[in-house]
Amino acid sequence: MTGTKRMKIGLIDVDGHRWPNLPLMKLSAYHKACGDSVEWYSPMFSGYLDRVYMSKVFSFTPDYPYFIDADEVIKGGSGYAIDVEDGKEVFHSGRDHNLPDEIEHIYPDYSLYTDMTADKAYGFLTRGCPRGCQFCHVAPKEGRKSVKVADLSEFWHGQKEIVLLDPNITACPDFNFLGGALIDSGARVDFTQGIDIRTMTEEKAEIIKRIRVKNIHFAWDRYEDKEKIIPKLKMFQEITGWNKSKMSVYLLTNYDTTFDQDLERVYTLRDLNYHPDVRIYQKNSLPKHHRLIKMQRWCNAPMIFYSVPRFEDYDRL
Repeated sequence: MTGTKRMKIGLIDVDGHRWPNLPLMKLSAYHKACGDSVEWYSPMFSGYLDRVYMSKVFSFTPDYPYFIDADEVIKGGSGYAIDVEDGKEVFHSGRDHNLPDEIEHIYPDYSLYTDMTADKAYGFLTRGCPRGCQFCHVAPKEGRKSVKVADLSEFWHGQKEIVLLDPNITACPDFNFLGGALIDSGARVDFTQGIDIRTMTEEKAEIIKRIRVKNIHFAWDRYEDKEKIIPKLKMFQEITGWNKSKMSVYLLTNYDTTFDQDLERVYTLRDLNYHPDVRIYQKNSLPKHHRLIKMQRWCNAPMIFYSVPRFEDYDRL
């Protein structure tokens, strides 16, 4: 609008530039549409700015250490809202800032991360999870129900690859509709988060089979769920005919399982033709030579994992 002051906006991806920060991409798109200038903040080159947005996803990432020369600094993201209390992650909703609807539902500015977003679209079709696991902040942040929050067209405009960030998409009542949109897109789809295999049905597996899946990741967090999880993994593999080249399973360790239980899950998944992906809860709390860290190094390096099939042999190296 004529006479409206154009703002100078700075962005800080506190976690670094190893993965696109979706809120910053949306904030950039919004401010550019308003005629504002947007840049990555640099303490040496940016000069004085009207507003700087800082976004942090991970609680273990150190905060930005430099002085910020701006009239207003706004921090947001789950990384600022999580504390570790009595060994557990606790989410404080008052510290997180949800984007206003006009920004949340804007098409992201993919130009911020050119190398990582070349012909890729990133976004959420659903939010929330019914599980409420104590080691996860999704339920207190997004609610204990998986709900549809966007259509695919909100963040995908024909890119060859779709990168989904949904926490529990198969638990959503609208999954069949969303799966149909992914099928119709013809794009390769990367399900980056650990899909809850316990919610899998034959119908859902048939839908996923028709999607051009690049990778799909499931989750096996609780050892005691093995009687539910193993039959579902077998069913999904039988329907799709896929193998470890595109199917992996995140394994939560260092939370409430023993080392032997962790290793049993690794061997079980390998026998089922899924690749186990070991995740260590609060990894920084362990000494660097801990057996769990060594098991993760062995398991998450496929060339080593499949050439040295027994951890006991790798452990002696």
